[in-house]
Amino acid sequence: MENLKLDAKLSLQEPAHLYYGGAWVPPLEGKYEDTFNPGTGERIGSVATASRADVDAAVAAAKEGFEVWRDVVPLERARILKEIANLLRKHGDELAMMDAANCGNPYTEMRGDAAIAAAQMEFFAGLVTEMKGDTIPMGPERINMTLRQPMGVVARILAFNHPFMFCGGKMAAPLAAGNAVIIKPPVQAPLSSLRLAELIDGLLPKGTFNVLPGGVEAGAGLAEHPDVAKVTLIGSVPAGRAVMRSASDTVKPVLLELGGKNALIAYPDSDPKMIADAIVGGMNFGWCGQSCGSTSRAFLHVDIHDAVISHLKAAVERYKPGIPTEPETTMGAIVSRTQFDRIMDFIESAMSEGARAVTGGHAVTEGALAQGSFIAPTIFADVTPQMRIAREEIFGPVLAVRKWSDEDSMLNEVNALELGLTCAIWTRDLVTAHRTAARVEAGFVWVNEVGRHFLGAPFGGVKQSGIGREEGIGELISFTHEKNVHINLSGQ
Repeated sequence: MENLKLDAKLSLQEPAHLYYGGAWVPPLEGKYEDTFNPGTGERIGSVATASRADVDAAVAAAKEGFEVWRDVVPLERARILKEIANLLRKHGDELAMMDAANCGNPYTEMRGDAAIAAAQMEFFAGLVTEMKGDTIPMGPERINMTLRQPMGVVARILAFNHPFMFCGGKMAAPLAAGNAVIIKPPVQAPLSSLRLAELIDGLLPKGTFNVLPGGVEAGAGLAEHPDVAKVTLIGSVPAGRAVMRSASDTVKPVLLELGGKNALIAYPDSDPKMIADAIVGGMNFGWCGQSCGSTSRAFLHVDIHDAVISHLKAAVERYKPGIPTEPETTMGAIVSRTQFDRIMDFIESAMSEGARAVTGGHAVTEGALAQGSFIAPTIFADVTPQMRIAREEIFGPVLAVRKWSDEDSMLNEVNALELGLTCAIWTRDLVTAHRTAARVEAGFVWVNEVGRHFLGAPFGGVKQSGIGREEGIGELISFTHEKNVHINLSGQ
């Protein structure tokens, strides 16, 4: 067998199998799917596709792994997780290159993803002794206390925009809590998760960490499985609803980080050039706006609207689509041709509905980019609330600018959608900042900042943007059961 066709030092071979029970296992039904480089259109290689039979086998192996891992003392678990974090850093460049080739995000951005995954692993390793219970006063001859115990087998279904960061980072909390983990990597970009399994093979008890590439059948099988204690998803709202339905048969808890149609609100006391830079930064054009947290709706007060618009072209110039694996590339490729076509349909609808393209609005097909899926960074002005680009999550490099004058009307429009993940507020007035932060319906709010996550600060949405919080101690606690123990010392 030959190695997969990637510009990195890899030992993954084609075809790439499933990984569970500490071994590489061919799929029981013999199904494999090709994975591609969205920057060049080239086939990289074939990857196993898990069926329900494979899910059953992997869950059984994970149960065995859990029974060993849960009894490993917390500080020893922490030591092993820190060793994994060191491996993530050591192989960060390789993993970044793999993700760049497989999901289309720029290599330079993916290097940051590898560092974030390592930091999250270390963060949760440091919290293993914080899964504490309580004592409840019951008077003499009685002791009442609570314990935090791991849940069992946890399934984590990942999105394509940060494949390795989600795999390396999202395995950390459940493992720190003493659970076994099954990762279902994204269909479009499964390779870095499989490479991670190879890198850490032997560090954890067999079955503690497992990777099952696959599609809807594998995801539904994990969500429905009676021996999966909890299922999590990073993905779209329809996918989140499907996971909830599947999980309901066994009444298992879910953690969902879903879509966003997030607002950036600029008050009239803001600096127009700074706002233009914030609009571009908050859109995450580097990975083509393929981010649920992107502030894809900019609400500009009428007093600064035109000035901000005049700065946008210059602010967006540093983002030019290029081959994702080249270090100088600042903006990558759309993850798949299906997603490319969907985004172009949104752009065409915006133009037909009367929006004005400030910049972009077209595919990029020149030279070496001809066979890839590239779209120029696109910003529309003169957007109305009824337009599709003002209402629906695009998950692409398309931003809608709205002009506002009345604060109440603007906030009503910001909150009118079914989504509520992030919001960025720009003002120099402290009272305005606090008042607006309280009124916007979002789970994560920046003031005079945009786009950044902060390790230890809980991230998640409200309404249909999700259930639960990640990236803080609450995520760790969410992967435990609380048990009450009452002890009668009197013998009566």
